[in-house]
Amino acid sequence: MVSHSFEETEAFGYEIGRKLAKGSVISLRGSLGAGKTVFAKGVARALGIEEAIVSPTFTLVQEYDGTMRMYHLDLYRLSGEDEFESMGGEEFLYPDGVSLIEWSEKIGSMLPDDTIYVDITINPDQTRTIDVEGGIS
Repeated sequence: MVSHSFEETEAFGYEIGRKLAKGSVISLRGSLGAGKTVFAKGVARALGIEEAIVSPTFTLVQEYDGTMRMYHLDLYRLSGEDEFESMGGEEFLYPDGVSLIEWSEKIGSMLPDDTIYVDITINPDQTRTIDVEGGIS
C-alpha cells in the first residue's frame, strides 16, 4: 500500500486494527519519522481507544484501554534483548490485548512466530510504502 498522507497511514492502521484478535503482536519497522506512531493511532481508533496516542520513546510502554487493551512499545532506546528481558518485556509478547512494538528489530529473535510485520518506508516523493506480512485474515 502506498500512503500519500498522515490520514491514509492512519486509515490503513484502522483497517488492520479492525482485524486484530486478542494476543496479536505487531512489529512496526521503519526509520524515524516514517509513520509508525501514525499507524498506531489508526489501530487504537479501531480498538475504540479515545486517548491521544503518543510515541512512548521515553517511557518505553504506553497502555491504553478500549475494546481490547493496547500496549504501545518503543524500543528505540533499548540496547537489545537482554535489556528487554530485564524490564519484563516478555509479557508484552503474549498480551492480554494487542501489542504494537516500534523498533522491534532489537528483539527480533524473541518475537512470536505469528507476529504481524508492518514495514513503513519513506519514498523519495515523501509518500510511504506500507508492507504487511503475517497473520491478518
